[in-house]
Amino acid sequence: MAVKIQNQFGSIDIDNNVIASVVGGAATEVFGIVGMASKNQIRDNLNEILKRDNFAKGVVVRQDGDKIAVDVYIIVGYGTKISEVCRNVQNKVKYNLESMLGITADAVNVIVQGVRVIDAETERR
Repeated sequence: MAVKIQNQFGSIDIDNNVIASVVGGAATEVFGIVGMASKNQIRDNLNEILKRDNFAKGVVVRQDGDKIAVDVYIIVGYGTKISEVCRNVQNKVKYNLESMLGITADAVNVIVQGVRVIDAETERR
């Protein structure tokens, strides 16, 4: 499925994979996010083998008519305030969708799949 935008010059079709990539890129920029949780392990493992960036990992885009809902599955760092990280993800995702694609998300659902402890040795790698 794709989002269709009509303007005076014609129509624009934006694929859900593009929306998912924008959402994933926005989410990974937020402080406190240490990773995205995989929703499609086969595709994500193949991208990892091919050494390709996959910003769509952990993002599900749902459409119901002209309404768009985005589910973002994240892993947060230990010691961060989870509610604040989630609120920041929602704000960043909504802003990036509106500024980059001209799409308004009706819902941005953030699902915390795990908490990861990062020690000094892991950060250096």
